[in-house]
Amino acid sequence: MNPIISTLIVAAVLSLVLITASFWLPLFNLSSEKLSPYECGFDPLGSARLPFSLHFFLVAILFLLFDLEIALLLPLPWGTQLPNVLNTLSWAISIIILLTLGLAYEWTQGGLEWAE
Repeated sequence: MNPIISTLIVAAVLSLVLITASFWLPLFNLSSEKLSPYECGFDPLGSARLPFSLHFFLVAILFLLFDLEIALLLPLPWGTQLPNVLNTLSWAISIIILLTLGLAYEWTQGGLEWAE
């Protein structure tokens, strides 16, 4: 038998066994603590449906954006060893310029201001 096919079969069987066990095992010993929606030790005092602040969302999106920038620019030192260095540097500079313009736009629109 082909080693790839046998590896896929073993992975599929193991996945099915683990999925079945994860649904089946927690049903044995139910308690009031496990059935309660809060696990912090006290009864809920108010509604859990509080409004979500949009500023947290914007900060998270900005963090992901600049984290992506670092991930895109990380191979740049190795890219300078390619035959066409000018092409690599022009792409890197265009990414930096695009992200800088986006940051400037957010700054001028007040998206980085925490207090309203």
